[in-house]
Amino acid sequence: MSDMFLSDDEISSMTLRVQHAAQARVLRSMGIEHRARPDGSIAVLRAHVEQAFGASAGSKRKKTPTEPNWGGMNAARA
Repeated sequence: MSDMFLSDDEISSMTLRVQHAAQARVLRSMGIEHRARPDGSIAVLRAHVEQAFGASAGSKRKKTPTEPNWGGMNAARA
């Protein structure tokens, strides 16, 4: 399959279920959009799961500085 969709193993791992109907129930309860394929297997977009869990691969978070803004201290004195 492609990287666009979660693999069967990833869906099983995420839902802790093996049967397709049970996987669909768990995904529904988690608010994860999914579709049933004609063979009964479940299709889940990887991007939707990443967005739902706040782990979007395309966005890099800005690192917040770990040190104080020393330049701001000088401005406060003036």
